[in-house]
Amino acid sequence: MKPRISMITLAVRDMAESVRFYEQGLGLPRMNSDPNVAFFRLNGSWLGLYGREALAEDVGIPAAGNGFSGFTLAHNLESEDEVDAMMAQALEAGARLVKPAQKVFWGGYSGYFSDPDGHLWEVAHNPHFWIGPRDG
Repeated sequence: MKPRISMITLAVRDMAESVRFYEQGLGLPRMNSDPNVAFFRLNGSWLGLYGREALAEDVGIPAAGNGFSGFTLAHNLESEDEVDAMMAQALEAGARLVKPAQKVFWGGYSGYFSDPDGHLWEVAHNPHFWIGPRDG
């Protein structure tokens, strides 16, 4: 097996608001698709947005739920300045600040925001580790 995550699908309450946040606010490149789903091409994977009720039905579980979801998504950048810029862009696009970017115990620099549906994103610079385009 070749380990990878090909796509992450987020359940969203308001497709138009979420598409605006990711496409216009964060500048992710949107692919053409059915209006009931949105796909964004990332570096080596896709981000999908799908209606909360419809995704829960597809999985076969109730759509009700709140609180900490038990996972976060991370966007790693090459510098603290890039982290600050990405956090500012997300907040300008309508994200909610969860934890301001700051130096952290593991030697890096990171902060958290939540998207319009409360999905948690960490924006980080890790001077000890890099996953990104230069990996090929």
